[in-house]
Amino acid sequence: MGNTESLQLFEDRRIRTAWNEEEEKWYFSIVDIISVLTDQPDLEHARNYWKVLKNRLKAEGNETVTNCNRLKLTAADGKQRITDVADTEQLFRLIQSVPSKKAEPVKQWVARTAAERIDQLMDPELSIKQAMADYKRMGYSDNWINQRLKSIEIRKDLTDEWKKRGLKEGPQFATLTDIIYKAWSDMSAKEYKKFKGLTKENLRDNMTNKELVLNMLAELSTKEISESR
Repeated sequence: MGNTESLQLFEDRRIRTAWNEEEEKWYFSIVDIISVLTDQPDLEHARNYWKVLKNRLKAEGNETVTNCNRLKLTAADGKQRITDVADTEQLFRLIQSVPSKKAEPVKQWVARTAAERIDQLMDPELSIKQAMADYKRMGYSDNWINQRLKSIEIRKDLTDEWKKRGLKEGPQFATLTDIIYKAWSDMSAKEYKKFKGLTKENLRDNMTNKELVLNMLAELSTKEISESR
């Protein structure tokens, strides 16, 4: 499947998702959703819960579990790992199997997320507005938000250029990104996250304005060099 991974926010919790362009639908990380439903931030607890629930549903002949997909999503250590995911319809059925006071709010959030993505495809400006609202809610300044949105645009232009040159997302993108980081910070992405005391947080979301500008200049230069050579 042609999937684009992203993080979605439910209240203050981050949920890994992947948008499938061909099918035009979201896939949600099941353990992330279960973590919210059980009110347990520790994903290891959610994994154990899902393991038990999955075995029980399989024993009952539940087709929802049988039809669940598995995708590579970014784990807390920054590595891509195979993760059980479910689309909107499958997720609604799974939520019914988890006793939780958050079941209804989560279902509403899932439905809203799916609908908003369709709206954003029709009007890309909505996607920008949503990103601005999310960053505002997390307490970022207007100046930082403007820099961050510009960095997203430059990053997309660069990855589009890489794709045109036949490079693939994953290890190749990661290797080139590390080279870019080292050019202006003398650290790889992993080293930079460790330096800033980050684990599963997004590195760019934790950069200062100056860091964002330096990285944008490096990525813009890389794109221009790729185009010329």
